Amino acid sequence: MNTNEGWTEVAFNGRDPVYLQVIRLFKERIATGRLQPGQQIPSRREAAAALKINLNTAQRAYKEMEEQRLIVTEGNSPSRITQDAGVLRAIRSELLGSAVGGFVAAIRNLDVPVEELLELVRREYETVRRQDDKQDKKPGIEQGRGDE
Repeated sequence: MNTNEGWTEVAFNGRDPVYLQVIRLFKERIATGRLQPGQQIPSRREAAAALKINLNTAQRAYKEMEEQRLIVTEGNSPSRITQDAGVLRAIRSELLGSAVGGFVAAIRNLDVPVEELLELVRREYETVRRQDDKQDKKPGIEQGRGDE
């Protein structure tokens, strides 16, 4: 398995500290299944090279992810994604809460009744899911991985 696969297409914004963006990248990939529980991840040096960031930044991100229990590093073994179900649920909840919070903040001044809003969200969600299903069924696209 190539542990560096899919790490070179990342673009960082200029607003947030890069190490926090690296942590968010890992959380997003864990929540979407691109990184699996127990999966080996690139070393700090490999991550720094692949993401084109300073080694100290990669080390800071990995240290923080270890403290948050997102990754596990034992001795000289390669770091791996946590298998702790509680941590994995918390990652999903955090990302979902952040997305919903951003959405609500963006529309709060539109004075939309909650019932109408929920119906709009449901319809949009179903539309996107149908589009994803069509994309997944196209020849040459690996099932469930059309975002790569």
